[in-house]
Amino acid sequence: MDGAQASVGEQHWWSQESTGVRMEWGPTGALRLAGVGGFMVVVDVLSFTTSVSVVAEAGTRVIPFRWRDERAAGHAAEHDAALAVGRRAVTPASPWSLSPAALRRAPFTPRLVLPSPNGSAIAAAAVERGAGVVAGCLRNATAVARWLVAQGFGRPRRPVCVIPAGEHWPDGSLRPALEDLLGAGAVIAALLRAGAGPLSAEAASARAVFAAGDPAAAVRACSSGRELTSTGFADDVAIAVEIDASGVVPALVDGVFTDVADALA
Repeated sequence: MDGAQASVGEQHWWSQESTGVRMEWGPTGALRLAGVGGFMVVVDVLSFTTSVSVVAEAGTRVIPFRWRDERAAGHAAEHDAALAVGRRAVTPASPWSLSPAALRRAPFTPRLVLPSPNGSAIAAAAVERGAGVVAGCLRNATAVARWLVAQGFGRPRRPVCVIPAGEHWPDGSLRPALEDLLGAGAVIAALLRAGAGPLSAEAASARAVFAAGDPAAAVRACSSGRELTSTGFADDVAIAVEIDASGVVPALVDGVFTDVADALA
C-alpha cells in the first residue's frame, strides 16, 4: 500500500463513517473527526464546559482561550471582557475563575475569557477545521441533544461528534477521565432518545458506561472529583453532577460561546 492509499484508509477507519453519533478523545480526536462535517460537542465536566453552562445561564458570553498565562489578560483586554483566573487566585477584584461555584457567586459580566488547556483547545481545533461546536456536560446533556437533533444533526450525513476532553499526565500525554466519559455518555444517550443515530461503537460504549450505574456518585468518587474535593472545591463537583438541571445550549458563534437554545443553527 503506498502513502496515498494508506492516508485514505486511515481516514476511513478513524472517521466512524455511516454513523450519526461518533465519539473520540481529546484535541487529536477532535482534529480527526472535525473534518467529517456536522457538529461537535466538547465535554469537559471538571470543569470547562460545566463552567460555560453556569455563566451562560446568567447571560454571559464566553470567549474560550487555550493558554493560561500572560497572553490571556491581553486577549481579555482585546475583547473588552473579564478574565477568569485560577481557582486559587480568586479575589474580590477578580471573582471569576474556572470554578463553577465561584462563577455562580461572581457578579454578572457580559463577556468572559475562560482559559482552559483542555476544553478551549478542543473547541479551537474543531473551529479550525470548520466544525460547529457546542459545550456539553452532565448539566445540559438533554438540552444540547434536543437542539442538535432539531437542527437536523445526528444522522450519518450530518453527524454529531462527541469529544470528551480528558486530562493530561505530567508528561503531556492524554489521561482519559471518567467524568468526561460519563458526560459524553449522557449527551450520547440523550441524542439517541431524541432520534439521532446510529451510534458508533465508541459512542455506544460511552452511553453504556453512563447507563450502567450512578453517574453522579461516579464523578464524586473518580480521581478528578476526589482531587477537587480534597483541595476545597467540593462545590464544583456538586454543581457538575446537577444532571440535566440546565436548558442552555452554548454554541460557538463567531468565536464566542453563546446560548442558542431558542435560536436556529
